Amino acid sequence: MTDSEVLRLRSVAHTDPGLQRDNNEDSGYLSARLLVVADGMGGHAYGEVASATAIGILAELDRELADDAESGVDLLDALGSAITVISDRLTDLAMDDPELATMGTTVTALFWDGTSRFAIGHIGDSRAYLLRKDQFGQLTRDHTLVQSLVDEGKITPEQAVNHPRRSVLMRALQSGGSAEPDLYPWQAAVGDRYLLCSDGLTDVVPDELIGQVLASVADPDDAVATLIELAKQGGGPDNITCVLSDIVESADEEPGEPIIIGAAAGNRPETDEPAARA
Repeated sequence: MTDSEVLRLRSVAHTDPGLQRDNNEDSGYLSARLLVVADGMGGHAYGEVASATAIGILAELDRELADDAESGVDLLDALGSAITVISDRLTDLAMDDPELATMGTTVTALFWDGTSRFAIGHIGDSRAYLLRKDQFGQLTRDHTLVQSLVDEGKITPEQAVNHPRRSVLMRALQSGGSAEPDLYPWQAAVGDRYLLCSDGLTDVVPDELIGQVLASVADPDDAVATLIELAKQGGGPDNITCVLSDIVESADEEPGEPIIIGAAAGNRPETDEPAARA
């Protein structure tokens, strides 16, 4: 890497309602620094409200830090505080409208420090994966009943894949609840490929196949399109959202505008197209 080159995120995002849902409760966000997937829940349009609320608050944090790049803010602390604000905002919304009391959302976010590290914040069962050279694996831990059974040795990972209660969440951001995210730093490397996705992908496409796609399809747009098509071939029972980011060496250049997709963008079709950002 030359003196004029730095590590940057080159990212795409795409969302699809799937084949069995009338609406899309997922939301996604990408910028030069922040990657987020939020999977809303609660029935009717309430999941849309929850995931859009999460994206709105995290996008505001992104803007604030971009405007004050020399602030020296601890990104882990900032991300954790923002997730707490999301939880509080959902509670406030439910107090104003009791019909929103059942809504909630997952959040999986990677916040880039501009040099070589991520702050990772995660709650729920959306996931972050990493492909590094020929090694592929999950960076986040699902906050589900089934994952807790695996951790306790009561069932095997193989049994967890088809467990009838695999979608039961133990932790999420919900009105009236408390924010208990996993927060940790991560050292990135040039050539890394990161995937954030909702369970509309992982419930029907095995990890092994996801890893194969990320390793074999070089173009990020094509990789995301392939993953979404595989989820739809598997029945597309849920909304499917993917944010894919490659760590690249790049000369100094102006970052593109942030991209918002899904419920947070009003589910406008034009925002659901893959969009590359350096």
